[in-house]
Amino acid sequence: MSFRLKTITREEHLAFVRTRPSVSHMQVPAWGDVKPDWQAESLGWFDEEGRLVGAGLVLLRPLPKVKLKRYLAYLPEGPVIDWTAPDVERWLQPMLAQLKERGAFSVKMGPPVVTRRWSADAVKAAIADPQARKLRDVDATAHEPQAFDLADRLRRTGWQQTEPDDEDGFAAGQPRYVFQVPFAGRTLDEVHRSLNQQWRRNIKKAEKAGVTVVQGGYDDLPAFHEIYVETAQRDRFIPRPLAYFQRMWTTLRAEDDDRMRLYLAHHEGEVLAAATMLTVGEHAWYSYGASTSRKREVQPNNAIQWRMMSDAHELGAGTYDFRGITDTLEEDNHLLGLLRFKVGTGGQAVEYLGEWDYPLNKVLHKALDLYMSRR
Repeated sequence: MSFRLKTITREEHLAFVRTRPSVSHMQVPAWGDVKPDWQAESLGWFDEEGRLVGAGLVLLRPLPKVKLKRYLAYLPEGPVIDWTAPDVERWLQPMLAQLKERGAFSVKMGPPVVTRRWSADAVKAAIADPQARKLRDVDATAHEPQAFDLADRLRRTGWQQTEPDDEDGFAAGQPRYVFQVPFAGRTLDEVHRSLNQQWRRNIKKAEKAGVTVVQGGYDDLPAFHEIYVETAQRDRFIPRPLAYFQRMWTTLRAEDDDRMRLYLAHHEGEVLAAATMLTVGEHAWYSYGASTSRKREVQPNNAIQWRMMSDAHELGAGTYDFRGITDTLEEDNHLLGLLRFKVGTGGQAVEYLGEWDYPLNKVLHKALDLYMSRR
């Protein structure tokens, strides 16, 4: 079967997304509006009968200081195609041809394909094992053989895997390792029973202390951002500006009222924690979180996460996704505490296939790699 690829409208793209049980929040049309420094286009794959069978949001970033327009083309956690197809090249070759004609010198994509999973017990055992340094080196609970076959096919056709470039296991793009709590086929009581004793105790403690979790609106984003900046200073990352979250709220909710939600944990008139949740179809993500160092004893973080998990379950989510986790298991890693927090939900660590590059112009691609390595 041959595919015809062309630019599609936002309406066509969104209609296709609605037919899928799960699509990354970075592969919906509105995500392009969240990234104003990039040009966004929706690509559609059509079969021989003219049916739209695949879609991808591509973000185009111009190469600076070049007279002719040349772009890095990026499909975060996409495209949305049949990754199980034995002839996946037939899906990707038309995309490369169209993007090259568009002026792309390099294409980066993130196939939404799972390679391995580790149960909560397996992760806990690995953290307790002084010999275990990296999650990737620990025996997985489950493997996806098709994913490894796909990786081999991509390499043979010229794609290059982007490896995590820092000690915490986070790549420059999207996280390769995430933590997810499966909801499909489970009641909320069953999900609650899978939480460890510390989680259940902390949820009850927050309730007894009078912590209340509410949904916020646009006007509550400054309160979220204030403690988000405090969190960034404490956890050593660069915070995004308030305008970024205001743009997220406006653009994503214009596409779907439940695409983005804001939650705030209050105690005695003070906001102690806040978080955003994104939803597309049957997948919900804990996107950004923030908490103050004050009154930690009333456990606002557990309270806010349980409220978000409960609401995601009510919305029909089959997966609650805590997003990125560290791959490093050593005790001196400052992100290990966050991993322990997520493991307490009884979910599973998940490894994706990672991000892949295809250099359409090897000279410009190499120049970009050199530039990024010196930043």
